[in-house]
Amino acid sequence: MSDKTILVVDDEPNIVDLVRLYLHNEGFSVEQAHDGKQALERYRATRPALVVLDLMLPEVDGWEVCKQIRREGDTPIIMLTARSDDIDKIVGLELGADDYLTKPFNPRELVARVRAVLRRTPARVPDSHPEAASHFGNTTIDEARHEVTVAGKQVDLRAKEFDLLLAFVQHLGLALERDRLLNLVWGYEYFGDTRTVDVHVAHLRDRLAGSSLSIQTLRGVGYKMVLDEGETLG
Repeated sequence: MSDKTILVVDDEPNIVDLVRLYLHNEGFSVEQAHDGKQALERYRATRPALVVLDLMLPEVDGWEVCKQIRREGDTPIIMLTARSDDIDKIVGLELGADDYLTKPFNPRELVARVRAVLRRTPARVPDSHPEAASHFGNTTIDEARHEVTVAGKQVDLRAKEFDLLLAFVQHLGLALERDRLLNLVWGYEYFGDTRTVDVHVAHLRDRLAGSSLSIQTLRGVGYKMVLDEGETLG
């Protein structure tokens, strides 16, 4: 995978050309695709650092492309949608998108989001440089290797879910407002809204089923992660 290659997928050539121009000016290489089938072919051939993905595509729609990419890896995805409906945004996040933009969009804003998402994407740490893992009851978090286990079984977390978990355990037992979580996990450059937090918290809860760690909802405030009574830190 190239950390400078962006795959832009849209069936409107003028949009692809515009996005490619702005990304090139920022030092990125750009691969392009104009339908869902071609998008998956280019993704598998180039393994880009990030995918800019339109939802309304011929052959295979953007929803299905997103699902296929998510089955194969954690490559960040910024979705483009021609509608501003909240349901499109929420479903996109649930399918694994890291961010979204509504058409028409400012290409400078897209570039800013690409940079912000890439900064939030952790690099894999080689096994030759191990660091101590943290233990929370039956749950182990290895930040260096980007791994989590619950009761000895590895838990498959996407990049943003892992970042959210880290934010929670670093503030274990403390109430965190949604805006605070947005800042901690997505960064001050994130242009989304607090429903992004709710969607990712729901996913993280599912992934941590059976864990000694749990996320409590604090009505009117936000969330808090707690350790089961009697469990220890290590």
